[in-house]
Amino acid sequence: MTSDDLPADRPHASAGLEQCVRDSLHSYFRDLGGETPDGVYDMVVRLVEKPLLEVVMSHADHNQSRAAQWLGLNRNTLRKKLASHQLL
Repeated sequence: MTSDDLPADRPHASAGLEQCVRDSLHSYFRDLGGETPDGVYDMVVRLVEKPLLEVVMSHADHNQSRAAQWLGLNRNTLRKKLASHQLL
């Protein structure tokens, strides 16, 4: 399922997540107080990836093959990501 496949009664689900990220980033930049940001992309990916993996693994009953399929990842790639976030 992609964001295009969301049920008609929940068209805002993807937009809500997108807005949450947008709002958090605006807050992050505001809180910098004039400091120059560094490594924002890696920080955001790291902070979003861990809860993504946690939730998907939970919904997949910790079945790595199923979770990898849902995420569109190779199972070995998923294992590396799980290990890097200490989720194994």
